[in-house]
This record gives sequence, structure tokens and C-alpha cells, in this order.
Amino acid sequence: MRLLLDTHALVWWLFDDPRLGRTAREMIRFPENEIIVSSVSAFEIATKYRLGKWPEVAEIVSNFETLEMTERFSLLPVNHVHALRAGQLSAGHKDPFDRVLAAQSLIEDAPLVTSDQAFASFPVPTVW
Repeated sequence: MRLLLDTHALVWWLFDDPRLGRTAREMIRFPENEIIVSSVSAFEIATKYRLGKWPEVAEIVSNFETLEMTERFSLLPVNHVHALRAGQLSAGHKDPFDRVLAAQSLIEDAPLVTSDQAFASFPVPTVW
């Protein structure tokens, strides 16, 4: 199964944070699953770090690609198809990071690993 990590799920996995749900943790750990990380998560992490909203992610900002390779996660770039779909989603949720992740989840046929209830406004399958 292919799974796309929401940004907080990625960070909580990398920090072994107990807030990462048990089911999510087991699905990420399961070797048969392909775990995908969006480049929009790198953008979100770097932006929140720069703004001082997420100071503890400094190591992730400095070593994003190395950490993803170490975890054997697949990196997913944002392409024009993802961007167009994100812009066309009719849900009222306006967070651009979430909109891109929702679009990528739909297009890539990969449920989103998230605890964020905001994704309920999108037609996206989620796992937690």
C-alpha cells in the first residue's frame, strides 16, 4: 500500500513522538508499505521554522533529504497536475499546504496519514 504522510505525521515519526497514532506508526513501519513524503512538507516545515512557529524542526530543515533517504521514504515533487487539482478542490479549507497534500493523495491514490480533522472537508481517504 502507498501512504502519503501529512507534515505533522512525518515530523512525529522522525522525532518518535508519542502523538503519532499507533495504527499510523505500524503502517509506516510495515515494510510492504511505500511511504511517500511530499515536497510541500519540506516547504511547510521550512516556512514554520523560519517564522519561529516550529523551532524544534531545525535538524529536519538542515537534513531533509538525508532523513528521508535514511527512512527509505519516497519523495514526491509537486507537479502541475497536483497544483491544478489543489486549486480546484471545492472544500472551504484554505490552507495551501493541506490543499496540495489532499490533491496529491487523490492523484497518487495514496491515503493520507494524518490526525488533522481539516482533511474531512476533502474527499481524501485518511489513516490514523
